[in-house]
Amino acid sequence: MAPHDPLDVAERARPNDPRDSDQITATSRDLDENYEFFKVRHEVEATPEEIKKVVRKIDYHIVPILFLIYFLQYLDKNGINYANAYGLQEGTNLHGQDYSWLSSIFYFGYLASQFPSGYLMQRLPVGRVVSTTVLIWGTIVLTTPACKSFAGIATNRFFLGFAEATVNPAFVLIMSIWYKNDEQPLRLEAYYCTNGLATMFGGLIGYAVGHITTGLPRWTYVFFIFGGLSLLSGIISFIVLPDVPATARFLTSRERTIATERVASNRAGVKNHHFKKHQAIQCAKDPKTWILFVMAVGAQIPNSAITSFTSIIIGSFGFDTLGTQYLQIPGGAVQFLSLLLGGWLCTKWPRGSRCPTMIVANTICIIGAGLLVGLPNENKWGRLVALWLCFFQGLGFSMSLTMVSSNVAGSTKKQLTAVVLFIGYCVGNIIGPQTFRDSEKPYYHSAYIAMLVGYTVKLVCVIILYIYMWRVNVARDAAGPVDEKTAVEAGMHDQTEIDNKGFRYSL
Repeated sequence: MAPHDPLDVAERARPNDPRDSDQITATSRDLDENYEFFKVRHEVEATPEEIKKVVRKIDYHIVPILFLIYFLQYLDKNGINYANAYGLQEGTNLHGQDYSWLSSIFYFGYLASQFPSGYLMQRLPVGRVVSTTVLIWGTIVLTTPACKSFAGIATNRFFLGFAEATVNPAFVLIMSIWYKNDEQPLRLEAYYCTNGLATMFGGLIGYAVGHITTGLPRWTYVFFIFGGLSLLSGIISFIVLPDVPATARFLTSRERTIATERVASNRAGVKNHHFKKHQAIQCAKDPKTWILFVMAVGAQIPNSAITSFTSIIIGSFGFDTLGTQYLQIPGGAVQFLSLLLGGWLCTKWPRGSRCPTMIVANTICIIGAGLLVGLPNENKWGRLVALWLCFFQGLGFSMSLTMVSSNVAGSTKKQLTAVVLFIGYCVGNIIGPQTFRDSEKPYYHSAYIAMLVGYTVKLVCVIILYIYMWRVNVARDAAGPVDEKTAVEAGMHDQTEIDNKGFRYSL
């Protein structure tokens, strides 16, 4: 390539060490880290076939590793659900509300990690941050069988939550770095659907462990299997997971420019590693931030019913020990299929479909929770189907993550909005397990009422958020036509969606 070639100039601006990828545009606090490739976009007239090829390469290198990591993090944090059927409480000397606290303590660790992990993800290559945390939590899971008391396993769960807290915000950031707004729902659901697959796989593993009759206590095998798989995935992630287009080894210089220009069209930039105080203040004043916070709290209060307490709930309906394992599989299937269907619908019809999809999914959850509250205790099959309906919950919450990846601009503001959302996520998940009162077992009526309230709060928040963003879009459209070039350039200068008047919300 000739020395004067603009692509060569952009390539030379990239540091040789990928760990320094966040220093590409150190001469300016406002310019995006990928700006050198964005500048030369006019020199690259990509054909539709070239663009499709770049998207395929990105998909092949990004989505499978996100799929694998998300699958395993769901299994690891819910390992106590599968181990509980085989003596976890006896093996770790748990009594009374101790098991409920294990679920809550995980999210205290998750909560404590939000600000430090958010800072690291903005400052450092996100691929390296994610890979390191996967290795850490795999090691933590492997040590769980060594815990013989509530204090020991509670400490283990706290640090597991602290490590796993990186994944969800990191994946939201990765979606915004690599994909256009209308591409994000399907890709996000492609990895988020592993919640359903993990539920099915975990049920099968639990069923298989139930047939072990010799060796160590059966509950310990769950953690050995899950922890070993996580360590392996962390090693793979270190090798294949990139940071930003400008430093992606699997792309040529021309393809990096194409990848950068694609994402720049979101009018939200790609990534900027500088912390901006004014964006932090704007985040605190933005109504969307707090609507998403309350939405996350409401969404996650019911979450323990379809994660840590699923075995206990199914057992309370009157099914035997093995039944508590394999009867989780249909719920996982409901979650898996609803997530893929929702992602496909929002990609097929990208204009105005995300909030309506959330509303439909959440309404189904309200029906399920209402049936759990209202059906008689002896109607075990009706109550089981009601529980399966609540697995639509994943679709509603996952779409709320695209509200951050697609509808918040400015790197500092995007990271802080994600932090606030996941603080709400933690608060809901801390509250939820405490609604399962040991004094109410086996029917847990208060927990089902809490689920119904949580889903209702979430539905109201979705409607409010939709109306707010729709009104902003209408007002901006009425102010005059959008200058696409100016709006995109503003995004690459790290302007927020409020400051960039050419920005439009994805509804």
